[in-house]
Amino acid sequence: MHIAVYCGASLGTDPAYQEAAKKVGKWIAENKHTLVYGGGKAGLMGVVADEVLANHGEAIGVIPDFLVERELSHPGLTSLEIVDSMTVRKNKMIALGNCYIALPGGPGTLEEIAEVISWARVGQNNNPCILFNQNGYYDSLARLYDEMVDNGFLSKQDRERILFSDSLEEMEAFIFSYTPPEIRQYTTEVSS
Repeated sequence: MHIAVYCGASLGTDPAYQEAAKKVGKWIAENKHTLVYGGGKAGLMGVVADEVLANHGEAIGVIPDFLVERELSHPGLTSLEIVDSMTVRKNKMIALGNCYIALPGGPGTLEEIAEVISWARVGQNNNPCILFNQNGYYDSLARLYDEMVDNGFLSKQDRERILFSDSLEEMEAFIFSYTPPEIRQYTTEVSS
């Protein structure tokens, strides 16, 4: 399985985030999965890739050329694909991935995982989406998704297809029992 991991190009302030990246990287390698990620050597991106490689796993990087020019690409990957934009990078990672996991990160990480979650609802992504919730990092986002359900912008069934967890066992069970959401149907309701 190709596991696409989205995460920060910074380490964050809590060493637990680095431990989470190592934990996920080791899990990917030990289960003979392949890491697909943004191709960088900085921050949590570098930590997860290093851990996969240290445990004899494979790591595929997808990086835009402007980041290569800043010397941010990881030099030891199984393969590195250089693309011409962030949009191409995101689309390539989605195409390569069989599962999408967000470790802690910033706006870019949030954008990437939100996109694959959104695409699942419209039938463009049939793969599981997981937010690795180390130290409750994504608790407020989980609450926001719950509020979307409460306010009629997300179905309860679709919400149940987004996992927030820091347990590898729960994550594995979710991946292997996952069924994609039904393709969203739109109505032309008119309020009075």
